[in-house]
Amino acid sequence: MKTLEQMTNEELAIMYVEGNNRAFDLLLSRLQTKIFSYILFIVRDHDTADDIFQETFLKVISRLQQGLYATTGKFSAWVMRIAHNVIMDWYRDHSAERTVEMPEENNLQNIGSGEMLVGNIEGRFVNEQIMNDIRHMMAKLPASQREVVYMRFYQEMSFKEIAETTSVSINTALGRMRYAIINMRRMARENNLTLQVV
Repeated sequence: MKTLEQMTNEELAIMYVEGNNRAFDLLLSRLQTKIFSYILFIVRDHDTADDIFQETFLKVISRLQQGLYATTGKFSAWVMRIAHNVIMDWYRDHSAERTVEMPEENNLQNIGSGEMLVGNIEGRFVNEQIMNDIRHMMAKLPASQREVVYMRFYQEMSFKEIAETTSVSINTALGRMRYAIINMRRMARENNLTLQVV
């Protein structure tokens, strides 16, 4: 028989539903960094992220106890979907999303694609500066665009997983990524930034 540490997240969720509180503690320890990082990246405020994180896990507990989790998918994706919904509720209560202007050019090539190549100290410094510039521009994106970029590039989720997590169609997820890239390119042009790693 497997120990709790050897169980998958999905198995731990079932164990918790059956009354094993230690299973939930282990689930929380496995997922808290990933979920909190995601929330913090989207809302950009530590106290708000704490509140949303706590509300997310209260909803997770409540839904598990109500039997609303089905083991048909990844548990972490299910929790991520709940976190997304809590974030969207928070945004509805606190702010309106900005409208994105559509520039004439529509080139969707990757911004600074490829891994950072570190040949020398100067190259490393340039690459670090480019990545800092990209993070700074991402922080200025509307929440829905920032969320898709984060899920795609930092959590390496597919567009299908992003669509399922955010409860939108794949076309909507792709559209948000497209607008994010367009907006980041516009910001790069306006600030005379070069986004090609060396």
